Amino acid sequence: MKIFYYTASGNSLYVAKNFSCDQYSIPGVLSGNTRYVKDEAIGLIFPCYVGSTPTLVCEFMEQVKLESDYIFAIMTYGNTSLGALHHVDLMARKNGITLSYLNKVLMVDSSIKYFDMAQQIRDQHEKEIDKNISRICEQVNAREISVGKPGFVMGQVSKLTHHLYKKEIGDVDRKYRVESHCNGCGVCSDVCPVSNIKPGNPPVFRHRCIRCYACTHNCPKNAIRFSNEKSRARFRNENVSLKEIIKANRFNSTRL
Repeated sequence: MKIFYYTASGNSLYVAKNFSCDQYSIPGVLSGNTRYVKDEAIGLIFPCYVGSTPTLVCEFMEQVKLESDYIFAIMTYGNTSLGALHHVDLMARKNGITLSYLNKVLMVDSSIKYFDMAQQIRDQHEKEIDKNISRICEQVNAREISVGKPGFVMGQVSKLTHHLYKKEIGDVDRKYRVESHCNGCGVCSDVCPVSNIKPGNPPVFRHRCIRCYACTHNCPKNAIRFSNEKSRARFRNENVSLKEIIKANRFNSTRL
C-alpha cells in the first residue's frame, strides 16, 4: 500500500501515520518527476478546504496517474465538510480515478479565520479522533467498499464552495502581518507547500498562497498574524513534529 498525504498543521499526516505502509507527501511528489504510481492499494489523505478539495490535491490527481484495484481517500475536517466528499469523488472521476472508499475524520479545525485555536485544542477530546481513525483504518485494511452519493443539492454546494475557495486564494497572503519579534528563521518558508514565502526578516509573501495557514501555525515565534484572526493561539497536531511538517512540504524530489 502507498499513501499520499498533504498536511499543514499535522492532522492529515497523523492519520497517514496510523497506516503501516509507505507514505509520501503530495507537495514532494509534485515537485519531483513521478507521474505514475501502481500498487495493490493507494490512499490519499488531506484536509477539507472551504467544503471542497485543496488545489494541491486536485493538481496531484490531474498530474499523477494512479493504478490500483483499491484507491481510497480520507479527508480531515474540523467543523463541517459540506459537500466536500462529493467534490473529492468528482475530481477523482474527472481524472480517471475510481475511488473504492471515501470517508472523513473530524479533528481540530485549524482555520484561524473562523475559529479560536485555544478552544479548538481544549475541545478536541470530544471528537473521539483516535477512535474514528482506528475504525477507518480497519475498514481500509479490510478493503471495504464505501463511496456515498450526496444527492443533487450537496453536489451543487460542493461546486460552489470550491469556486469560492479558488477565488479567495492567491493574494490572500496580503492579510498576513509579520510582527517585529520575527527572527528570520525561515521556518515559514520551509513549511509552505507551494513555495510562496521567501525567507527573510521579515519574510516576503509571493501572492500564490493557498491559505493553508502552515506558516503561521508552525512559526516558532508565533510572529505571523492573520487579519481578523479569532485568537493568537496556534495549533500543530501533538503527534506530528515541526521537522515532519518541513519534510512534508519543503520542495524536493520524492523517489517512489
